[in-house]
Amino acid sequence: MRTLVKDRWLRRFRDGDECSTKLICFPHAGGWASAYRTWPANLPADVGVLGVRYPGREDRIGDPFPSRLESLADDLADALDHLAGQRLVLFGHSLGASVAHEVAIRLQQRGFPPAALCVSARLSPRSLASQPRLVVTDDELVEEIVRHDASRREVFEDLELREFALPAIRADLELVNDYRGCRGPVLNCPVYGYVGADDPAISKEQMRGWADVTRGAFRLRVFPGGHFYLRTSEAHLLTDMAEAWSPGGRHGFS
Repeated sequence: MRTLVKDRWLRRFRDGDECSTKLICFPHAGGWASAYRTWPANLPADVGVLGVRYPGREDRIGDPFPSRLESLADDLADALDHLAGQRLVLFGHSLGASVAHEVAIRLQQRGFPPAALCVSARLSPRSLASQPRLVVTDDELVEEIVRHDASRREVFEDLELREFALPAIRADLELVNDYRGCRGPVLNCPVYGYVGADDPAISKEQMRGWADVTRGAFRLRVFPGGHFYLRTSEAHLLTDMAEAWSPGGRHGFS
């Protein structure tokens, strides 16, 4: 049963016995695990890459969408339980940063905290408390997505693909609207923040708010690009991340 649970929630792009660190990657709103399929090529061979498979998309299309972000984090913490005792690093982009943070708290409470939390292009938990609900039509939602990610324009111009993609995006929007930040315990692990210099959704000053979620070190890196800077700057992002949280890495955090 445990094997079935973990396989339903995780897609393993690299996960062998040689992987002393497991990088768990949490997608953005409307995103999917396969967004991280290219990451092993730009990471050391001893780093495993596991993409989180949210319900209601890709090969989990028949599974119900999560009702709340906290419930999603509960399920993911259960799915990661079999990795207790292994060295985990959590990375989340946009909505995924909030999910990764909630999961990190749950893992810490269970006695196996992550080695590091990496958060990308997302307001800190404290800043989310005052965010207004986003109420938009489908056309407005598509326009907002394309504004942040021009590569999605072609998908939404195809009406069949648009109708296929919108339910997951809508479901994730409800998670965003209902989630008002975390008042849980402070983490003990280091936290690394990442953002694009030209991101219209969040500034580097706002990203610095993530320093409040940890007793450990906090460090922010800014890369060229917008909200999806991690595509155009993938190699540089992954090199920086690996150097930061590798044991004895040059940034001094372990």
